Amino acid sequence: MSAMYGELITLIIMAFALGMDAFSVGLGMGMFNLRLRQIFKIGITIGLFHIWMPLLGMIAGRFLSDKFGDFAAYCGGGLLIALGLQMLWSCFKEDESTLITPVGLGLFVFALSVSLDSFSVGLTLGIYGAKTVLVLTCFGIGATILTWIGLLVGRKVQGWLGTYSEALGGSILLAFGLKLLLPF
Repeated sequence: MSAMYGELITLIIMAFALGMDAFSVGLGMGMFNLRLRQIFKIGITIGLFHIWMPLLGMIAGRFLSDKFGDFAAYCGGGLLIALGLQMLWSCFKEDESTLITPVGLGLFVFALSVSLDSFSVGLTLGIYGAKTVLVLTCFGIGATILTWIGLLVGRKVQGWLGTYSEALGGSILLAFGLKLLLPF
C-alpha cells in the first residue's frame, strides 16, 4: 500500500512539473483579453492533450520495454534528463514572442506544443510500467488546473512569473531522470 502512495506522490510531482510548462505559456496567453469561458475551454483542451500524449508515449514505452529491457530503461531516464535540460534552456532564451492565439486551430497548436513533453515522460513511464489510469488522471488534472491558474494569473500579473515556473518544472524532470539513472 505504501508503494502505491509513493507512486501517487511521484506522479503528482511529475504532473506538476509537466503542468508548469502549460502554466508558463498560460501566463503569456493570459495577457490576451480572454473571457472566463475561453479560459475554461483552453484548460480542458490542454488537459485532454496531457492525457492523450502520455497515453501514446506509454504505449510506445511498454513496447520498447518488452523488446529492449534495461537499455530502454536507461533511455527513459536519459529522456527525462534531456527534457528537463531543454525546459531549463528554453526559460533563459530571450525571444519568447508568440504568434499563436488560443482560439480555433491556434488552440490545438498551443495544446500540442505544451503537451509534447508529456509524450516523452509517458514513454519513460511506459518503460517502467507505471499504472496507466493513475498517470493519465494526474497528468490531465494537473495540466488543466495549472493552465487555468496560469491564464488567470497572466491576466493579473502580465508575465513576471513565467521564466521561473518553467525552470522549476525543468529542474523537477531533471531530478527524476537522474534518480532513474543513478542508484542512490
